[in-house]
Amino acid sequence: MKKLFLIFVIIFTGCTSTLLNTPTKKVEMFFNKYQSLDDDVVSQLKSVVDNEISFTKEQGLNYIEIMKRHYQSLKYKIKDEVINGDTAIVTTEIEVNDYSKILKDADEYLEKHKEEFIKNDKIDETLFNEYRLNKLKDASDRVKYTIDLTLTKIDDKWELDEVSRDNKDKIQGIYSK
Repeated sequence: MKKLFLIFVIIFTGCTSTLLNTPTKKVEMFFNKYQSLDDDVVSQLKSVVDNEISFTKEQGLNYIEIMKRHYQSLKYKIKDEVINGDTAIVTTEIEVNDYSKILKDADEYLEKHKEEFIKNDKIDETLFNEYRLNKLKDASDRVKYTIDLTLTKIDDKWELDEVSRDNKDKIQGIYSK
């Protein structure tokens, strides 16, 4: 009986790891990292803020909170998986906050109301950042995108290839055509 149980465990474990090693599962894991605010995702957010010289410390913290809510509200649906040997394409529909519209509207507002953001005879980035962050906090419009994510099988494991800039922008809600 113990041998039978051991064989069952070995077979089940092997099947489970095979089920988790599919292009679709890898893409699901990728999006789940955003939704669950995985340490890597939060670390990337902090890195973006650290490199953004026009943010005040408080604005950086606000930006991180805005993006955390954004990622947690990200929705995705796998539409298709095409495997061709050791490469695969997983087509996914995502739904995110439409930050691109807010940023475009903010830029247009700046053009028409420059005087609100002028300090010492020039546009004050800190003031304008504050305006944009307040608009992003209130985002309610959503947008759907279809993205293709490519994967490569390396040593019998599917690995997500580098995500394109356009797809990153779509995930962040800042994609503009």
